[in-house]
Amino acid sequence: MKRVFIIDDHPILREGLRRLLESQPGFEICGEASVAAGLTERILQLKPDLLIMDIALPDKSGLELIKDLQSIGSNVPILVFSMHDEMLYAERALRAGAKGYLMKGSGADSLATAIKTVVAGNHYLSQRVSSHILASLSGKRKAGNLPIERLTDRELQIFELIGRGATVARIAEQLHISPKTVEAHRGNMKTKLDLADAARLMREAVIWVELSAG
Repeated sequence: MKRVFIIDDHPILREGLRRLLESQPGFEICGEASVAAGLTERILQLKPDLLIMDIALPDKSGLELIKDLQSIGSNVPILVFSMHDEMLYAERALRAGAKGYLMKGSGADSLATAIKTVVAGNHYLSQRVSSHILASLSGKRKAGNLPIERLTDRELQIFELIGRGATVARIAEQLHISPKTVEAHRGNMKTKLDLADAARLMREAVIWVELSAG
C-alpha cells in the first residue's frame, strides 16, 4: 500500500481527496494536517510515500514548507494541488523540490493520473505548463522586464494578487496575515523591483500576470 499524507486547510477538500484515494487500489491515508506547524517532524516519523499539499497554508507558504522538507533530507514525493495559477507557481514549486503541480478544479481522472505519476517518482505537469517551461528553455517565452526572481515566495503570492486586483484587506484575509504585513511586503517589492510607488507596483503586477498567462 502507498501511504499518502494530505496538507490542506479546507476540510471538504481533504475529504474529497480521501475519498478519491480510497477508491484507488493500493492507496491509504496515513495522516492529514491543515497547517505547516510541526509537519517536518510528522513527515519524518510517518515516512509517507506521497505528500499532497496546497501552497496556500494559514501559517506558512507551502513553497517554504517544501524547502524545509528538502533541507531535513526528506525525499517524499510531493504533489502540489492548489488554486494558485499553475503558470505562475508550477515552475517555482518544482524548483523548491515538488514532483508535480495540479490546479484545484482539475478532473478526478487528471488528479488520479497526477497522483500515480508522482508516487512512482516521476514529474507531473499539465501540457500547458510543460509547453510554457520548454518555451522558456528555448528562449521563446515572453517575459517582462522586472527581476521577479528577487521576490520571495510570499512576495510573489502578494504580487500575483495585486495583479489580479485584490485590495490590501483582501490579500491579508486570503493569506491569513495582517494588513500591516501586506504593506511591508509591498514596500519590499517596490524596492526590489525598483518601482517608485504603489500605483506603479499595481500596473506592473497586472502586466506581469497577463504576460505569465499568455
